[in-house]
Amino acid sequence: MATKASGRKTSVRAASRKGIYILPNLFTTAGLFFGFYAIVQANKGDFENAAIAIFVAMIMDGLDGRVARLTNTASDFGKEYDSLVDVISFGLTPALVMYEWALAASGKLGWLSAFVYVAATALRLARFNTQQSVDKRYFQGQPCPAAAAFMAAWVWALDDSGVQGFGVGVLSMLVTVGLALSMVSSLPYKSFKDFDLKGRVPFVALIIVVLVFVLISSDPPRVLFGIFLAYSLSGPVTWVIHRRRAGRHVPGTPGDRSLPRDDGADDKET
Repeated sequence: MATKASGRKTSVRAASRKGIYILPNLFTTAGLFFGFYAIVQANKGDFENAAIAIFVAMIMDGLDGRVARLTNTASDFGKEYDSLVDVISFGLTPALVMYEWALAASGKLGWLSAFVYVAATALRLARFNTQQSVDKRYFQGQPCPAAAAFMAAWVWALDDSGVQGFGVGVLSMLVTVGLALSMVSSLPYKSFKDFDLKGRVPFVALIIVVLVFVLISSDPPRVLFGIFLAYSLSGPVTWVIHRRRAGRHVPGTPGDRSLPRDDGADDKET
């Protein structure tokens, strides 16, 4: 018995000496930094920089998981750390930016709608981390980085256009609650996990990528708003398409195209 107990203690001490992988967690920490920076900028009234910071945090969030897999440095610590950072950068940060820009004037309803968004982000991440995948091509509910990007693009585009007024505040409240519901819904959103970055593509694909960058650079707030608006609407549209296809076939047959039930046991949403 003593030998077994000493063996367990040795294994625990060995595990505690393993430490953490620095490279992927640097990207995760960078995402946390830009999320916090966006809050600071929103408090100063600089909503353009706040929105840009959220987009940079989204890029960092997309890189940390891929770097971990490419360098074989994925770990349970990294997954947990990433989820905590996501709650801040894609839950608390966009909610506060939206609150500072448009919801504060609505009083209690304003901060309650912002809280609903934060709570939905936390619930969405908890569900994502605990449920198994049925179809890795789709997420169940809108991923929180995409919802945060839509919030940032909404604020950036309207603020850049000088749009103000009571109607904007009410509409922003509806957008905030609507995005919160989309995250905790069962709507299928394309995950793009089946997109192979290592595979060969036609030369024209590179031209398309260049044109996309040029398009975004021509008018970043409005182009990004259009992109993430389209992605947010893709969930309901895909749901309707799948429902129609499922209605044409007997469930359980090879032709059945019923809805995916969950989003993937991968460590990243994007």
